[in-house]
Parts: sequence; C-alpha cells; structure tokens
Amino acid sequence: MTEQLPKILYVEDDKTLSFITKENLERKGYSITFCEDGEQALKTFKSDNFDICLLDVMIPIIDGFTVAKELRKINKDIPIIFLTARDDEV
Repeated sequence: MTEQLPKILYVEDDKTLSFITKENLERKGYSITFCEDGEQALKTFKSDNFDICLLDVMIPIIDGFTVAKELRKINKDIPIIFLTARDDEV
C-alpha cells in the first residue's frame, strides 16, 4: 500500500508564482487544487476535503486572513500556511 501525500488547497493571485509553486508541488506528488481569490477558495474548501491550505495573505475578494478564519469555522484543525510578500508583522 502506498502512502498518499497531502491534498493541498493553494490560494494565490500571482499567476507566475502560482504556476511555479503548483508545478513543483505536483512534481513531488502532491494533489493541488488552485484558487485565485478568497471567495473561490471558500467555495472549493466546502466542496472537497483537504489536508492543508497554503494561503496568500493579499488575495482578491476576501483576504487570506479572513479566509483562514472561515476555514477554521469549518475545520478547526486544518493546517494553514500563510504566504505573503508583505514586510510588516500582523
């Protein structure tokens, strides 16, 4: 029996960065579901099961921090990693 690698919800609005990141994670065998904005991410999360979420902080429609709060209401134990180009601490 083979070990199944995590299914990742990846939310990023930068098309170049998202392409590179998604491609590299898939090469490692991860199953990646990609979303470009917070609204799409929430809809996708509600319709599937994920093992971890990679969220950009500054995404359109609903920001990454708000998305994370909503994800926690649905699954309080889902691991979330924030990705950001911001240089200030929150």
